[in-house]
Amino acid sequence: MACLYTITEVSKLLGVNKNRVYDLIKAGHLKGLKLGALKVTSFELEAFLQRNNGMDMSDLTEVKKLQFN
Repeated sequence: MACLYTITEVSKLLGVNKNRVYDLIKAGHLKGLKLGALKVTSFELEAFLQRNNGMDMSDLTEVKKLQFN
């Protein structure tokens, strides 16, 4: 069974602020679940990390591969 994380918990796990988590959900990069308050399943969080490993998500409208110069 999947764990449910609050937006605050997700922000701490990802090392970003809560607004960034809401932005990720709004942009469709991370799927949220509304059960009273908005939550994210542990399965979705793991899938998000796997899908976006090696990606530059600085601009959520134009996600691209990381480039090292």
